[in-house]
Amino acid sequence: MISSNGYANDNGHTPVGVVSFPPADSTYAADRTNAAIEDGAYSRMVDDYPSKLPQDHHDHHIAEDALSTTSSTMTAEGLADPSGFSIICCVVLVGDMTRGVTFPIMWPLVQDLGGNSVWLGYAVGAFSFGRVLASPCFGKWVTQKGYATTLITSTSIMLVGCILFAHVYIIGSLWFLIFSQIVLGVGSATLGVTRAYVAEITATRQRTMYMALLTAVQYGAFSVTPIFGALFSYLLTDQSYKLGFFIFNQYSAAAFFMAFLCIITLFVLSTKFEARYRVKPALSATSSAGTGAGSGGVGVIEKKSKRRIDQDELANRVTFFGLTIYNAALLGCMLLNIMTKGSIGAFETMGIHFAQSYFNLDPAVAGTIVSINGAIGVCTLLSMGYIGRVLSDIQMILGGIGIFAAGILSFVPLQSVEMGAENSIVHYVIGITMIYGIGYPIGHTALIGLFSKGTRHTFILCGCHTCVLVTKLSDTSIQYRNYSIYNTVVGRIAQGPLQGWFAAAGSLSRIFFPIMAGYIAHYDDMTTIFIVLFVVLVVANITVALTARTLTVLSQ
Repeated sequence: MISSNGYANDNGHTPVGVVSFPPADSTYAADRTNAAIEDGAYSRMVDDYPSKLPQDHHDHHIAEDALSTTSSTMTAEGLADPSGFSIICCVVLVGDMTRGVTFPIMWPLVQDLGGNSVWLGYAVGAFSFGRVLASPCFGKWVTQKGYATTLITSTSIMLVGCILFAHVYIIGSLWFLIFSQIVLGVGSATLGVTRAYVAEITATRQRTMYMALLTAVQYGAFSVTPIFGALFSYLLTDQSYKLGFFIFNQYSAAAFFMAFLCIITLFVLSTKFEARYRVKPALSATSSAGTGAGSGGVGVIEKKSKRRIDQDELANRVTFFGLTIYNAALLGCMLLNIMTKGSIGAFETMGIHFAQSYFNLDPAVAGTIVSINGAIGVCTLLSMGYIGRVLSDIQMILGGIGIFAAGILSFVPLQSVEMGAENSIVHYVIGITMIYGIGYPIGHTALIGLFSKGTRHTFILCGCHTCVLVTKLSDTSIQYRNYSIYNTVVGRIAQGPLQGWFAAAGSLSRIFFPIMAGYIAHYDDMTTIFIVLFVVLVVANITVALTARTLTVLSQ
């Protein structure tokens, strides 16, 4: 049912397929509705399609995902579901805390179980492997079962994973550790789902701000919460307490703490989460003159601006390896994303091992330092809007990744404590600040934001051949992790599955890079890992620098 405030919940049914445009006298309309149909395969009037759509069609969520920029002027500002957004932030927080809280205790746990750095790499990679397995499935479930059911299911799996992790030390098996990490990864594989939900409940003009908040929550969850794991490690080192069937030690306490948070999240999801979504206004008669359509359907203005024509010519130009420049940019986006996320993943894997071997730091101290710099990174993320007023996208990418690479490079000349070296903790703090506090947050976020910019409207059909959708690329400032560029290239896929697949692709780098780092650390030297990561980041920066002009044109 549609509520009086213009929104509906997961159980309601909303007419789909009619997308409104601003009135004819709107100066915004003339500028934004030109070139709405750009692909010849879909250059057709779609007047007849809305009448064919059943009122209870299962893909009513997809229409929200594909809301055009032009229709955003007709929607309410702010959030359709403020309480839902808060709950979504809690889900993201708990999901990534499972990785953050276990950060300081993972290497000591692997050592106590008889493992080495190779096992550490597999244990860390297993978490992301679980995410890769489940992200597409949860994305598909959103369109079939709704957000509430999907999130309750994933959080329940995460609760089981926490209980399994709590018994790893008691069972004493490295394979059981990997299994518990996979289950935790499956339970936390809802990044695509949560991003899709935020996209649905936010007005287009303010989507950037709320995506930035969600990104800050996610980044803080895995970079700030290691302080909890450090606290448990400090308080319970070489101690164990039994309470009924539960045994609390420096490893299980962190897992039971996460299980408690999962139970709270499940209660909130079951009792408070309504999963409302924004309802689009119907096409009015006054809009027909401005859009070139009568009252029977939706039309478009096919006149293109010179800038749009130039952009299309550049985007459709075929490169020497057979891809169009636009598709090559999309592929480059994913590869650069893998390079930056993989680098931070590899460093996270060896972080505590490195702090112990090269600076003689306890896991609790190293985890606290990372947490403090993670908090600095969250502040950096929240300041991206201000930074964007001074620096361009390309400058932020080059500068951020450059600082990230410099922080990695600063650790290359060091020797381990076992070789008699006495490295200053100040060096460690400065390097971690460059990586966690400044470089990675700015470089990676600006990199994704660059490819999320630009405005492109295309009428397309979804897989069921009945839905008429409008996909878009937001033209707001920095679109934090919105990944909306993919809506144009693979617009036949609904937002939930689309975000799920992209989240899975990002997790791939967190599988292979940690495993690679584990093998290098075991068979060679820790500094070799830093050399490899530095080269990867330099290649990423060179790629951005060489393609800066093309990327700037495509993102305008």
